[in-house]
Amino acid sequence: MTNNQTAAIVKRAIEELSKEQSYKSVCHQKVQEHRMPSINSLAEIVNLAREIIFPGYFDDTAMRSDSIGYYIGVNTEKLYALLADQIMAGLCFECSDTQVMDDREVQAIAHQLAAEFVSQLPEIRRVLSTDVEAAFLGDPAAKSRGEVIFCYPAIRAISNYRIANALVNIGVPLIPRIISEMAHSETGIDIHPKASIGEYFSIDHGTGVVIGATSIIGKNVKLYQGVTLGAKSFPLDDDGNPIKGVPRHPIIEDNVVIYAQATILGRITVGANSVIGGNVWVTNPVAPSSKLVQFKPRDLLYSEGGGI
Repeated sequence: MTNNQTAAIVKRAIEELSKEQSYKSVCHQKVQEHRMPSINSLAEIVNLAREIIFPGYFDDTAMRSDSIGYYIGVNTEKLYALLADQIMAGLCFECSDTQVMDDREVQAIAHQLAAEFVSQLPEIRRVLSTDVEAAFLGDPAAKSRGEVIFCYPAIRAISNYRIANALVNIGVPLIPRIISEMAHSETGIDIHPKASIGEYFSIDHGTGVVIGATSIIGKNVKLYQGVTLGAKSFPLDDDGNPIKGVPRHPIIEDNVVIYAQATILGRITVGANSVIGGNVWVTNPVAPSSKLVQFKPRDLLYSEGGGI
């Protein structure tokens, strides 16, 4: 193939990629040249929040009682400034040209939201401490609470969720979903930031867990790897498009244990104090204090590949 032929191929590709019908559904056109949120900055924000919530675990600074106020103060001020900047970058992500906001107005809203989030950090720490306690007490292999905080991927994912959920609840757009998906990428645990999860929540092992946006989980609930709290179906509007925002995920009441690979679908309730066995498919409500397991498997023995 000659240079002219390869140049013609590249030129045709550019022409096709530049046609509006090709890119209009996947192109984000910025309003007023606003910046996009930064993954690196959001990662720094999450790390700062983690250092504030769990002092001494995620930073090389030596922690002493007489300096902890300074340490937390510096990190909190830095988090506040970074978060306000990222909220400002995300506020007009879905704005159209007719929804243009004054930069000073956007900045004021961003700083207000960042301050509201900072005010919730003590409560986030309190709730996360219950999650750490649940993981420690629920895992015989855990030697200390410090090991749980420092090493367990579930605590990382739940921390991101608690941070993202606090941001969702005060009306921050886009940023919470990015933060939850960062944990998803790191741990394989997918918790939507809009889910409602009570205290003393734990996930053992964790990989493959999926918790949908409208899930409601009570206190002292434990999930194992591969559990799905998903939607059974999506109601459609008159044009055949999925209706957004409809409650479609399970309600898990207090003190429920759900074992590995269980799939629970639809807006059903799993009653308090129940146990859901591994590999169970659940689409109907479960009464309180129930134990739901697979139907007894057939006991068959094959040899030399027979039956496969």
